[in-house]
Amino acid sequence: MKVLELKDVNKIYNSSMVKVHAVNDVTLDFAEAEFTAVVGPSGSGKTTLLNLIGGLDMPTTGEIIIGGTNLSRLSSSQLIDFRLNNIGFVFQSYNLIPVLTALENVEFIMLLQDKPKQQRQQRAIELLTQVGLADKIHKRPGELSGGEQQRVAVARALASKPRFILADEPTANLDTKSTENLLDIMEHLNHEESMTFIFSTHDARVVQKAHRVVTIEDGKVKSDIEQHPHN
Repeated sequence: MKVLELKDVNKIYNSSMVKVHAVNDVTLDFAEAEFTAVVGPSGSGKTTLLNLIGGLDMPTTGEIIIGGTNLSRLSSSQLIDFRLNNIGFVFQSYNLIPVLTALENVEFIMLLQDKPKQQRQQRAIELLTQVGLADKIHKRPGELSGGEQQRVAVARALASKPRFILADEPTANLDTKSTENLLDIMEHLNHEESMTFIFSTHDARVVQKAHRVVTIEDGKVKSDIEQHPHN
């Protein structure tokens, strides 16, 4: 079943001198529980594509439909609600709130969803335990390593029980062991909770684990290959 459709999507940025066609006539479908890597050189349009799928940016033309909802037809407040309840984001720069503990960072999304305190705490502790940080829940981001911060970011992305996780270069700042841990966690969640993962990445280790690899160059889809992950 298709849970995400991109139909003839274009994104054009007009700067004073030049038009940049960041995403160029992209049509893609994603089924539930896919584990997809979007690859391509820097500046190829990977991040723009993820931002469009996540409703952080709107296409110049074309349609993005998630579970039957056309993102272009939502008002900005409806879009905020939609993102909050359907999409989890993992950024290269972690984007954690420095004054909050790991536990509070993970709880934050559920706070925005008006979940009761006990439920928030319980889910946050569960998720942080799942990502191997049970002993670090009261630490602030500055007291954690890069790999630990990225795992907090993953736990936070999962907190709202989203249908999609969009991860922009999630392993870019991580060493091999942290990358392997992170990918194992994501694979497990993809498998156990049927979450759909879409990564933009340069990392061969992520590509190797992906079930599908979409290659983008100059904003266009160059190839779209199903592959069996190598364990």
